[in-house]
Amino acid sequence: MSNTNPKNNKGISLLLTVLVVSVLLAIGLGLSAIFLREIKIIREMGNSVVAFYAADSGIEEILMNREIPVSSCVENNPCPLDNGAKYFLEITDNTDPNCDADYYCIKSVGSYQGTKRAIEIKY
Repeated sequence: MSNTNPKNNKGISLLLTVLVVSVLLAIGLGLSAIFLREIKIIREMGNSVVAFYAADSGIEEILMNREIPVSSCVENNPCPLDNGAKYFLEITDNTDPNCDADYYCIKSVGSYQGTKRAIEIKY
């Protein structure tokens, strides 16, 4: 017969419990790190869309008024929108070597909660 003494096996259940809980905790922490990173990426995608449409608002403003603003909505003085986004315009004329348009190159940069997106048109 085998020599199995119950006094020798007292600590094994505690050890197995600690090991199982440790493995489950490691899996849970790993999954939560992945989920938190994905949630951050999804939030930044939403901010990117809002920033893009803020930039689009700057372009639409110029196209609607049919004139180039002289001093409003520049980088150090952006135009705010109702949703908290902002946009500013960078306007260069055709004398600039980087602008190959007939009259102007207009770049509108929208920003929302640290995310920036830009749209450029040649006029």
